[in-house]
Amino acid sequence: MQLFDDSNRSLDDILRKIADIKSNFLKIKEFPKYLDERLREIRDKTYYGLRKVKDGISKYWPIIGGAAMAALPPYVRTSFMAGLYATRAYGGLVGRIVGYTLAGVGIAFFVLFTLSGIHGLIHPNNGHIQYIGSPNGYEAFVPNGTINYNGHIDPIGDLILPNGTILHNDVIWNGQYANTINQNHNIIVQLNNIWVTNNNSSVGVVDPLNGQQFKPMQDAVVIKGLIPIENITLNNQSYYAIAADKINSEYIAEFYTYQGWIPNFVVAMNTPGTKAELLPQLPGNTSSLLPANSPIFYYPNETGTVAFETKLYQYGSDFIGGYLLKQPHGPIIPYGIIPHPSGLAFLKFTAPKQVYNPYS
Repeated sequence: MQLFDDSNRSLDDILRKIADIKSNFLKIKEFPKYLDERLREIRDKTYYGLRKVKDGISKYWPIIGGAAMAALPPYVRTSFMAGLYATRAYGGLVGRIVGYTLAGVGIAFFVLFTLSGIHGLIHPNNGHIQYIGSPNGYEAFVPNGTINYNGHIDPIGDLILPNGTILHNDVIWNGQYANTINQNHNIIVQLNNIWVTNNNSSVGVVDPLNGQQFKPMQDAVVIKGLIPIENITLNNQSYYAIAADKINSEYIAEFYTYQGWIPNFVVAMNTPGTKAELLPQLPGNTSSLLPANSPIFYYPNETGTVAFETKLYQYGSDFIGGYLLKQPHGPIIPYGIIPHPSGLAFLKFTAPKQVYNPYS
């Protein structure tokens, strides 16, 4: 096997070719050395640059460190300074242990300080949406008046949480259904004036079925799930403002029952096993305005009176009475529904299929 085709080449050409190959082998052999020298140059330049940076930091460290230390909260700054002092004062292993311990406390404080700052950004106290209530529970806004907020008239009242806790008279309903809630509440007030106080006469109206005086009724807007609220200040007073536009209309419905039962009504809705049922109609009666033949209407207590009133308040309004909540433990609660708002998530309370049987 021939390494070279020398048929057309002279001896000088062949020797020259061999010399070139040898030269190339020498270059390859020297390449690691060349590479090492270049890397050494880069390392030296880098070290020199870092040295200058270090010298600069050392020169200006009192200014940089002082500014950074001054920016820390007092309890963090004190721990760091105490740690530095202990390291210098005691020296040796003891000084390092004491110093590192105090510095560690300072670091812990700094982490808490940082996290609290992040928490403050995520959950500010004013002007930002927060959520209260239960993700799967029911809360009720109970209007009792109006307030001028952002140039429009909003309902104001109480907020009842799933466990019955009441936030009294410092909650504003702002957004969808505000006008509707105002109108529904005005109707309740008018009906109370007609049927309960007889237009503010000294003698209250008596239930003809059980002989008890009528009770004032109250409307309540029930929300299913968490409620978005804002903390606001209006006329130097703090309020919760419900951001109603952020609530899906499916999760809003309005009901009415005896004023004193509203917290119990909310708790009953949140009690597992509570069922909504209908009161039966009189045989052959095609009008929902008349009371049914259930003995509940004749109970000589608030239950009988309120059951009858839920039917009575249908006169002059589009309200619908004759419903009740049947709890697994506890009294039944008669109530009525207000057709608007009436979200689909409340069908088990607004369209119950079962008729109440007091003997079952």
